[in-house]
Amino acid sequence: MVDLLRHATRHVVVALVAGFLLRFWFIHYYPVVDGDSLVYGEIARNWFWHGVYGFTLPSGIRPTLIRLPGYPLFLAVGFCFLGIDHYIRILWLQAGMDLATCLLVAGFATRAISRRAGVTTLYLAALCPFTANFVASPLTETPTLCCVALGLYALARYTERPEFNRWFWVLAISISYAALLRPDGALLGLALIPAMFWYTRKRISVLQSFRQALLCALLAVLPFIAWTVRNFRTMHVFQPLAPRYAADPGEFVPHGWIRWIRTWTVDFASTAEIYWNVNGSAIDIGTLPNRAFDTPAERRATAQLFAEYNRAEIMTPAISRQFGKLAEQRIARHPIRYYFGLPLARLADMWLRPRVSQLWISLRWWQYSKHQAETIFCWGYAGLNLGYLLLAIWGLKRRVPLTGVMVTYVAVRCLLLLTLEAPESRYTLECFPMIFILAGAALAGLRCRRVISVPPASLSPS
Repeated sequence: MVDLLRHATRHVVVALVAGFLLRFWFIHYYPVVDGDSLVYGEIARNWFWHGVYGFTLPSGIRPTLIRLPGYPLFLAVGFCFLGIDHYIRILWLQAGMDLATCLLVAGFATRAISRRAGVTTLYLAALCPFTANFVASPLTETPTLCCVALGLYALARYTERPEFNRWFWVLAISISYAALLRPDGALLGLALIPAMFWYTRKRISVLQSFRQALLCALLAVLPFIAWTVRNFRTMHVFQPLAPRYAADPGEFVPHGWIRWIRTWTVDFASTAEIYWNVNGSAIDIGTLPNRAFDTPAERRATAQLFAEYNRAEIMTPAISRQFGKLAEQRIARHPIRYYFGLPLARLADMWLRPRVSQLWISLRWWQYSKHQAETIFCWGYAGLNLGYLLLAIWGLKRRVPLTGVMVTYVAVRCLLLLTLEAPESRYTLECFPMIFILAGAALAGLRCRRVISVPPASLSPS
């Protein structure tokens, strides 16, 4: 990173200024502070100012475990210095963090590939609207991206000198905090910790390499010991991460309804219009796609259940069980569709759908007759997203050092996403640090130099 700053100062300044202006535009015109953002904020306030990690109710503050403490901690510290509930100031803090992410991926590309690749990667990251857009929302995406980029850069530096130096500790911190931000953040450790052993086993003894990787893993899980003990003492359950369906112990989870959702949902529009509207809002059967029904009788049964739900707008256990029975019938008729076809379609939607969920654009943007400008814009966004992905695939041919780590992280994340019933394109956003690096390698057009295999004595410190 120092080499990039020293020899490409003009490019660094231009890229960062352009990146700042892009993030300023999103914060000024498209700030989104609702839903999960307010949930995190309420937990942060109650935790730091009332000593209870939970939600405010008329009867008092009720403890919760539905969110991990990483982002509430980030917000609480921000509130301490920037003012309570000053979310816009938090967004500016996230803008700085995201620009630091751009520098980290550029620094990785500079060391592992070339200075030209570093500059290219910096521009790709700084001017990417998909990651910049999430700066304008108080959500976990921006800090998670920073942890992924920091972990990659620290791994590259650690493999140069595999010892207990500062990069060892940075690795442990980035892995731990990524997992504290969101449960799927633990995937970063699954990719980086084995790589610590694999890429250093020939530089130091196999036993020492294994010990250091194991120690890093143990350091990374230390915060979760306290979190697990807290959940057991306060909530009386063993929960080392966070529950999948964001429900505290004793709260009803409509598993039958969720299983039925999994038998047909493919796109984000269905997630927002149907899945997220339970409970508290009416759901319109007219918004369901044809793939939600296999027979006319099934359509009538579904309409009856929708009507029963809409009377009180509450998903009761009885209604959920009926949806579960519908799901079992659909799965029995088309098991391949349920277990293979639909999960793959949802994964494709998360990778290829225009990343406009944080913009004020219609969910059904593809209906050209209703909003022509939005349709054209979204297809352009989809094309830009596809361009990044194709460049990254092309970059795989450049044999970038630590490509195996990057591919492993993307692969295990995709495997996890195959299990989700509610596709959102933001779930693949965490892979973009890898995409920036590989795309930068592709555009740089130079053969990579394997910095990590150079003997330690020949490396200049920075």
